[in-house]
Amino acid sequence: MGNPLLVFWSRMFGGDEVPSRRLRRRIPRASAVQATATIFLILRRMRAPLIVLITIFAISVLGLTLVPGETPSGQPWRMSIFDAFYFMSYTASTIGFGELPQAFTAAQRLWVTVSIYLTVIGWAYAIGSLLALVQDRAFRQALALHHFTRKVSRLREPFLLVAGYGRTGELLGEAFDALGKRFVVLDADEDRIAALDLAAYHADVPGLVADARDPGHLGVAGIGNPNCVSVLAITNDDEANLAVTMAAALLRPDLSVISRTASPAIAERMRAFGTPSVVNPFDRFGDHLRIALRAPASYQLMTWLESGPGAELPPRGRPPKAGRWVLCGYGRLGRELIHDLRGEGLDVAVVDPVADPAEDGGPIIQGNGFEPAVLQRAGVVDAAGFVAGTDNDTSNLSCIAAARRLNPRLFVAARQNRASSAPLFAAMDVDSLLVPAEVVAHEVFAQLSTPLLWRFLQEVPARGDRWAARLLDCITQRCGPRLEALWKVRLTPAEAPALVGWLAGGEARLGDLLRDPDDRDVQLPAVVLMVMRDGECVLTPDDDFVLAPDDELLFCGRPEAHRALDTTMVVDAAREYVVTGRRVPASWIWRRLAGEV
Repeated sequence: MGNPLLVFWSRMFGGDEVPSRRLRRRIPRASAVQATATIFLILRRMRAPLIVLITIFAISVLGLTLVPGETPSGQPWRMSIFDAFYFMSYTASTIGFGELPQAFTAAQRLWVTVSIYLTVIGWAYAIGSLLALVQDRAFRQALALHHFTRKVSRLREPFLLVAGYGRTGELLGEAFDALGKRFVVLDADEDRIAALDLAAYHADVPGLVADARDPGHLGVAGIGNPNCVSVLAITNDDEANLAVTMAAALLRPDLSVISRTASPAIAERMRAFGTPSVVNPFDRFGDHLRIALRAPASYQLMTWLESGPGAELPPRGRPPKAGRWVLCGYGRLGRELIHDLRGEGLDVAVVDPVADPAEDGGPIIQGNGFEPAVLQRAGVVDAAGFVAGTDNDTSNLSCIAAARRLNPRLFVAARQNRASSAPLFAAMDVDSLLVPAEVVAHEVFAQLSTPLLWRFLQEVPARGDRWAARLLDCITQRCGPRLEALWKVRLTPAEAPALVGWLAGGEARLGDLLRDPDDRDVQLPAVVLMVMRDGECVLTPDDDFVLAPDDELLFCGRPEAHRALDTTMVVDAAREYVVTGRRVPASWIWRRLAGEV
């Protein structure tokens, strides 16, 4: 390292060489130092203009001291160094106080004239170099890196590190911001990072244009910060997501990692590094389609809870229970859906321009799914379901239109690849739509917003469709058709100090906890979805369920129910009222006067 400036910053922040066992801890720190040193290296471009200005200024001052002048009485006089420096300072800065301290001779004025033009040339050169530096792409990137590093280092609350700010990142950003969660963004697309400044987030979101595959960029983004609680690898590049997963597992094994991939092979490579949660949108869509075919109410419930606060209750679909299905597109989605549909005992015909046999040995009808002759050979006229699953939205829309022309009664599932195509698929009125970005966003939100929600969703399919339908009716009756809020409480002395004695008595019933602390005859607009106790979960417990210390409860309800429940758990008087109906003074002084203490 021959540059002394780099040596200085490296020794100041990076330290000496360290053993290899500490290398993974040093990478993020060294990246931050490099970001700071880069700014100083780029500022070296201003060295020549500054030297020119200083040289011109020094020659001008020196010349003024050497050129002879005269006093008003005609005595010879020469300017001091200080007077010459003072005069050139206000002259070169265009302030202009006049000829001080004595009127100049012709020789002095001639020298000042030359100095003025030299100064103008020097300033023009310096300002031009400065403007060129400001417009330089490398300088702007280094400056952005410096500002980003400083913002991340100032975070004093838990935050998420998001690698990839596409459509999935936007959806998650809106949901997390509504929950008050902070997050940091890395993305290789400059336009996406610029969109962060236009988003109406409540808190400032640090964003950096960088390749998330570089561990140094992850270090600058705060992967080594103790306040970083999770890493989300949700770019559109499976290899980039794999690199982020690997780096997070090696640099911070304690972090939870959620990765996106559409490749089963990449998913296996991700799972080789720790225990990341891998989300495959095609696999999840296949699982959801199976649930929708078998239990429409369960699918409706899961979709609603995964959509986040403010989501309207989606309509309940009526998929066919039996019949032939036609699948257009034998790509990654097609392979997943064939396995899932045939797992439900359905006959599936595959249409694809490539006529190679399927992985299970079944034939593929060669041709395009928007050609009527090909669809007729596939049996779409008598089919019950149709899937347009290619990676081209125009082709998928054409396939749907051609299939419905032959069979208007088809249950249609489709894949939407681009967000801009959403109005077209909405106008097409598709029965089941796969938007990979939204599937991943809903899955990640369910895992991170409330961990109990993820566990609850895993248990829903096994409970049956009737149970899900009754729960949906209960939620809509108490809370309305809009998903207001989901929250978790833990019955511990720290979170529920007013309930400690009540829980220890063994008679704490759930129905009493759900009473309004202002009027105990009114039930709070909330539903308990699940109670977690010692690793075991109880779904939708009734009002007679007896609570115990350290129970974790997952609630779905309105925000006012959340506030009222907090009052009951913290205020002794509120708890006494909802349990016994007896009103007692809330403050210690009034309880003392009333003889309660």
